[in-house]
Amino acid sequence: MAGRLIKSVSPTTWDALFKQARKLKTLPVNMGEKLGKLATRLESVNGVNELYFSLVSEIGNPEQVVIGAKEPATWLTEVGMKPPFDDAKLHMMLMDAMTYLPDDILVKVDRAAMANSLETRVPFLDHRVVEMAWALPMSMKVRDGKSKWILRQVLYQYVPEQLIERPKAGFGIPLGAWLRGPLRVWGEILLDEKRLQSEGYFHPRPSVPSGPTT
Repeated sequence: MAGRLIKSVSPTTWDALFKQARKLKTLPVNMGEKLGKLATRLESVNGVNELYFSLVSEIGNPEQVVIGAKEPATWLTEVGMKPPFDDAKLHMMLMDAMTYLPDDILVKVDRAAMANSLETRVPFLDHRVVEMAWALPMSMKVRDGKSKWILRQVLYQYVPEQLIERPKAGFGIPLGAWLRGPLRVWGEILLDEKRLQSEGYFHPRPSVPSGPTT
């Protein structure tokens, strides 16, 4: 129902509404497109498990892209490995900690650091900090719509508020611009249909369904 309700308003209209809202408070751009993707996910999932999987996976069946591939047994796919939480927020936090964090964020940091002979540390992942954080009630993690509530209370004592209460700033590389610009020829060579057929790893023309799937 939520998905259909969101889609009842066009992405252009959503963008116009959020453009007005951004005059009062900083909000992400392209909200119409983001809401459209969210609506598609909401329409095609049943329960928090499927919703989480749809948020972290654009292709539900890896064999559509990689020849002979199959989804490995992980917290995302095995029913017996699902965390025993009724609270959706706790459920997703644990799924993030067991999958997205070690398999995406941390491995990218490690690769980038090692490529430049750097040693990195993640103090928030000290086992004592993690154990204390999991022992805290949800009201100390999320309160009045704000996440990391207890961490914010600590930071307020030492860091100016304007450095805390500001939009999240990512550091993703401009991959799209590179592949459309200086790396376009390189990318087209790698994705050449004859090359893909001869190497035998990827389907040259994968039959990927439109939109995210589970």
